Amino acid sequence: MFLRCAGSRGDEFLDLAKTLDISATGAYLACPRPLRKNDLVTLTIPAPPPPDSGVVPVGTPPIQGRVRRVESSGGVHLVGIEFARPLD
Repeated sequence: MFLRCAGSRGDEFLDLAKTLDISATGAYLACPRPLRKNDLVTLTIPAPPPPDSGVVPVGTPPIQGRVRRVESSGGVHLVGIEFARPLD
């Protein structure tokens, strides 16, 4: 999952985060960069192209959310994200 967020100095960054758990209302991710509680994030889930289509993969619409839980473990940052609105 791609995670976009404004950094602590106002610089926006984009990271690839590993999805550990996901539901209709939120996700638990392992990120390479630390985040803070209440940070606003945008998540994008890339999707593979249809077989033999030859087109670039199309992702799902961006998902807006807020960081609600932050932990660090062995150099990996674990974050709980609450979605702004539940997924359909």
